[in-house]
Amino acid sequence: MLTDGPFYMVPAPICAGFIYLVRERQGNMIQNRILITSALPYINGIKHLGNLAGSMLPADVYARYQRARGREVLFICATDEHGTPAELAALGEGLPVADYCEKWWGVQKKLSDGFGLSFDHFGRSSSAQNRELTQHFAKVLWENGHIEERTTRQVFSKAEARFLPDRYVIGTCPHCGYDRAGGDQCENCTRVLDPADLKSPRSALSGSSEIEFRDSKHLFLKQSGFSDELRAWINSKVEWPQLVSSIALKWLDEGLQDRGITRDLSWGVPVNAETWGRNPQGQRPDVEGLKGKVFYVWFDAPIEYIGATREWAEAATGSNARDWKSWWVGEEAQAKVRYVQFMGKDNVPFHTVGFPVTMLGSGEKWKLVDQIKGFNWLNYYSGKFSTSQKRGVFMDTALEILPPDFWRWYLTANAPESSDASFTWQHFSDTVNKDLADVLGNFVNRTLKFTQGKWGSVIPEGGKLGPKETKLTDELERRFGLYSAFLEDIQLRKAAAELRAIWVLGNEYLADAAPWTAIRTDKDAAAVSVRVAINLIRLFAILSSPVIPFSAKAMADSLGLAPDELQWPKGKIAGEISVLKPGRTFEVPPVLFAKIPPEQVIAWEARFGGAPA
Repeated sequence: MLTDGPFYMVPAPICAGFIYLVRERQGNMIQNRILITSALPYINGIKHLGNLAGSMLPADVYARYQRARGREVLFICATDEHGTPAELAALGEGLPVADYCEKWWGVQKKLSDGFGLSFDHFGRSSSAQNRELTQHFAKVLWENGHIEERTTRQVFSKAEARFLPDRYVIGTCPHCGYDRAGGDQCENCTRVLDPADLKSPRSALSGSSEIEFRDSKHLFLKQSGFSDELRAWINSKVEWPQLVSSIALKWLDEGLQDRGITRDLSWGVPVNAETWGRNPQGQRPDVEGLKGKVFYVWFDAPIEYIGATREWAEAATGSNARDWKSWWVGEEAQAKVRYVQFMGKDNVPFHTVGFPVTMLGSGEKWKLVDQIKGFNWLNYYSGKFSTSQKRGVFMDTALEILPPDFWRWYLTANAPESSDASFTWQHFSDTVNKDLADVLGNFVNRTLKFTQGKWGSVIPEGGKLGPKETKLTDELERRFGLYSAFLEDIQLRKAAAELRAIWVLGNEYLADAAPWTAIRTDKDAAAVSVRVAINLIRLFAILSSPVIPFSAKAMADSLGLAPDELQWPKGKIAGEISVLKPGRTFEVPPVLFAKIPPEQVIAWEARFGGAPA
């Protein structure tokens, strides 16, 4: 009988397994339609491993796991293409900004495919669908009285003869004293700012302090009126990581401020105020005063989650037609969809305040997020990844030097969940050598090579399961429950530790059974152990597929497994060690994971920058 008692008295691993069992037996706790969004990578340039580890990769692991469980998954991402950084980067390459964004969307799509990121759709925030939705939200927010016009003092740089967007104004943060805070947010204390808040402001482009504030008409989202509603909503999310809820509540505790949602730029979603009706006070917008403005990138970018879903839906025709609204708006979305977001901690404020206010203020039944998985930073040694200083590993060069599963395993096993983490080449090398090469790869290759040498490329017959196999399956059952529970709860480091422990069980079983010794006196006993070991390879392929899908496929291919033979375990694990029967053929795959030698670590430190001097 399940109780309502607290879990805090129960050791964490047991508690996780118990939660898993509770959820499995109370199916209404998990909706069978899972909407997953990953924070949008900005369009300018190649993303580094920290970007991959902080949103896209963990979202993919979770999406693959949910699909393996048989749930309907929609996994959405897109490039974030608006704002001044794209304009300036395009200027640097001598391209129109639209062409620049199209080019780099293609590059980022290719790299995401290279890492096996299984997006159902990888869209673009400059799409027609996102433009239409952004303008729709602005219109209804205005007509509902949640947007108002204000004349603001905007930063104008005399040196560059142009208005500067917030992020291109830097100065000293009034809250923590950090001297390179941006005009939109202080990266040190994560407090959202306006350029006027900064002390000693200057242009981030030229360094010039010859800047002045000029009057400009802009639109403001009246976030302050939603403080109580947001607090109640955030407090109801008991499953949110402390990192996320603490950042969100900090904003509310410090007093939620209204937020400007337009900018004096040329690249972005245009403000179409001429189509708006009257607000509750009977006022129409100042069409002339808003002419030439675009929406702030942080207003339209989260809306692209919906926009990309529309892109996905509208790309299908005929019998493959898709309904994007059932994922996002209306009673069906509210009742049947579980919405999970993945992001770095710097993105948390915009997803716990700005985007929810946009949806709530519309008065329409948009699906609010159920779970936000926020991540800390992955640093490079003791510093940050840096494109300009050529320090750190970026997605393109990562794929040039090693297969994607090496990176996927390391970044999952060392996900920066509870605190910032640091990448070092030695730690990376030690992790993949010990976990992938010595544990998993060694088990697969020695099992199949030994079997092939003694029986040919066929699963042998003979012998019966005994106490060794019972001991094995009892421990597998426990570890599998914990592994599934941690994946369900998106505790990736713990999930990876359990997956490794499952691989270790295979090695321990094989060492205990010692078929290379048993075959001298009891060929049937040796046959049983290798038959079980080959079935474990199948099980390892299934369980490893969310984290290292390419290697999982290689294991499955070596056994000639069809898709219907790779189903996630639903019954007792004991049944999984006898699925593949005697007489079935197999192939010995190439070495799954080549070890990284010490001299290669030294070479990579020299190439990419090692520990700071």
